[in-house]
Amino acid sequence: MNKKRTTIKDIANALNISPAAVSKALHDDSRISVKTKAAVKRVAKELNYQPNHLASALRRGKSNLVGVVVPRTNSNFFSSVVEQMEAVLDKAGYNIIITQSNESFKKECKNIDTLLYTQVDGIIASMANETVDLSYYEKIKSNGIPLILFDRGENDLNVDYVGINDYDSSHVIVEHLISKGCKRIAHIGGYRRTRIFNNRIKGYIDAITKNNLPIDDSLIIESSLTMEDGRREMTHLLQLENRPDAVYVASDYAALGALQVLNEQGIKVPEDIRLIGFGNEPFTSLVTPSISSIEQHSKDIGRIAAETFLKRVAEPKLKQTLNKIILDAELIIRDSSL
Repeated sequence: MNKKRTTIKDIANALNISPAAVSKALHDDSRISVKTKAAVKRVAKELNYQPNHLASALRRGKSNLVGVVVPRTNSNFFSSVVEQMEAVLDKAGYNIIITQSNESFKKECKNIDTLLYTQVDGIIASMANETVDLSYYEKIKSNGIPLILFDRGENDLNVDYVGINDYDSSHVIVEHLISKGCKRIAHIGGYRRTRIFNNRIKGYIDAITKNNLPIDDSLIIESSLTMEDGRREMTHLLQLENRPDAVYVASDYAALGALQVLNEQGIKVPEDIRLIGFGNEPFTSLVTPSISSIEQHSKDIGRIAAETFLKRVAEPKLKQTLNKIILDAELIIRDSSL
């Protein structure tokens, strides 16, 4: 059977007092006697009364909730970012609501609608791979709600952004591989429609050109960067007549899939093909060989994104002063590229 939600009116009826008196007692109003407060709290507990935070938020115009939108929660990068956000926001009296798009634009839109309905005080988001239409993010802005993007974000939105220098990251990777004698470097990247992956592809192409190596379109692959994508695209690269001597993968999960194929086919890493991932996931130091990867500074990104939201709330007049915080790339060199 469905149980009816207990309301303030139910408590008032049980004690034969006004709903206003119950509300004041629950909020520890000094005008209510200690005896009445104790009776209200006792009956509230007996009736399993739960405050309607949404209604309270509507009345106060503030919910002390911050919505977080991430592409997936099973990534160490995103979980670490969220952990740091929560640490900063908790100290400031905010709770967070975490939603996951699973890289789906449709799910992302649904999540944003839910957060807006919940009357969150702000939204901190990283876009799904499928997201091209920015209308739902414009919807957040039009509601006057602070929007901070991290890792994945679009310049066209003109909002605060925190991330690493994806373009320079590709330069660092290509320069490292060339220093090891590599001349035919493949890139398994994300889709160009997403800014960070487009910047990684651009950085890769410019670094190859800068070092007077030829651009071979057959070595540039766009994908969703899942482990399965890494397996499939690595298999494809090995079937080329002139296969690569190094592979730069824009995700550690796809790099792990690529490494599995190389190990299964008896191709030595790094002797035959060098491999570099992106994200510095914990497993990159545990597999054999360990995978070189770009450190994305997840803790710094989470902390800065949360602090940026707090600044927006504290100083609304700064709405036109955007923060574009770009952290430097750092290559963690391991066995797979030595």
